[in-house]
Parts: sequence; C-alpha cells; structure tokens
Amino acid sequence: MEPTEPAPPRLAAAVADGIATVTITHPAKRNALTPDMWRALPGLLAGMATDPAVHALVLTGAGDSFSAGADIGALREPGDVIQDLSVRAEEALAAFPKPTLAAVRGYCVGGGAQLAVACDLRFAEEGARFGITPAKLGVVYRSSSTRRLVSLVGPSTAKYLLFSGELIETERALRVGLVDEVLAAGELGKRVAEFTRVLASRSRLTQAAAKEYAGGREDRDAHWDEQARDSGDRAEGVAAFLERRAPRFGWTVRE
Repeated sequence: MEPTEPAPPRLAAAVADGIATVTITHPAKRNALTPDMWRALPGLLAGMATDPAVHALVLTGAGDSFSAGADIGALREPGDVIQDLSVRAEEALAAFPKPTLAAVRGYCVGGGAQLAVACDLRFAEEGARFGITPAKLGVVYRSSSTRRLVSLVGPSTAKYLLFSGELIETERALRVGLVDEVLAAGELGKRVAEFTRVLASRSRLTQAAAKEYAGGREDRDAHWDEQARDSGDRAEGVAAFLERRAPRFGWTVRE
C-alpha cells in the first residue's frame, strides 16, 4: 500500500445552523499557518461577515492542536512579509462584526495564539498549552498585537508571556483571563455547539453594538440608537418575554 499523502495546508470553512466554523488544517505541522493560509483568512471572513445566515463564528484546529503558530519555513521569507500577513489576518478577525469563539485543543502558540486572542472568547480543552513566542525567534510583534494581548490579560501577564516565550497550561490561562472556559477531554465540541446555539438565539443588534463598545469605540451612540429604533428587536424581545416564547430577532449586520 502506498503511503497516504499528507493533507495540504488550508483553511476549511463550513456554515451550519447559523454558525460558521473555520478550521486551521495543516496536521503534518500541528496546524502551523503558511503564508497562503494567512492570506486567505481576511477574504474568507469578509464573505461571512456579510452573510445573513452566519450569526457567529468558531475558529478551531484540525485534530488535536489549534495551531503551533507560523510555519517556521515561511520565516525565511524576506523582510516583514509574514508579520504583515499575520497582522492583517488578526485584524480582520478582531474586526469581524459577529461573535467569534476560539475552540482550542493542544497547542495554541505564536501566530495561533495571536488569532485566538483576536477572537471574542476562548474555550479550551484541559491539557491545551498556550504560548506567545516571538522572543524565541527574535521577532518583534506589532503594537496592535501586543496591545490586544495586554488588554486581555493585563500588562504583567503579557510581559511574562512575551519576555519568556514560556508555555502555560489551561489552569493558569483561565486564571489570568486568557481563556473563558476550560472543558474536560471530549467535552469541548459539545460545549461550543451548545454555547453558539445560545449566541445564535440572541439579538445580533445587541451583540454587534456591545462588541464595538467593548473594543473601545465610543463615537457610535447615535448610530446604534438609530439601529435600535429601526430594528424592532426590542419590541420583539419584550413581546417574546411576555408571551413566554423564544424571540425571533430580525436585525442583521449593516453600516
């Protein structure tokens, strides 16, 4: 029998029941991200951002790892090519207008951790390991990436991770705020499916406004007041509560 060819590195995308799932797929290298994978992510996200069938997005890795970071072979490319690509992908993920959740198993390191930090929420399986590792390679993270990490875990923990490049376990990641929930082995997929069903049932108007405000936008009150008045979501939410039924929210992402 001839040896099986390893699966080519790619981002696999699927939408089911209102939830988009993007799977980092490069199992031969623990889902390390190639330049083509970094390039593909912003366009993939742009299509899902405007798709009314997508209510939330899950980012995960194929098999038993989330992502071990950038494919080290790609770091031989000249100049700041990989930095530019990875930051562009990270910023596209952070700007995605709907809730995003990183579902993490195994290694979540370097560029993989950048993407996880750019998500709104992070759920991890016990035994996952997290690391921010530019100091091991002499790489300088861009200010936007560093600020996002500091905003999530605080200056002291961000410095610990960036200065040392050490990997931390799920218990510490939960304690410092790097992850939001830790699940027992075999329970991550079930919990993510359950939680994203909850997200899909809630008002997208509320979620979109809350995401902007939590991200530091303070100049959009008039915009969101207008959206709220025109959406009908509040009237539907109150009616559903009084009638003891599930609400049917109708607002979709728009400018």
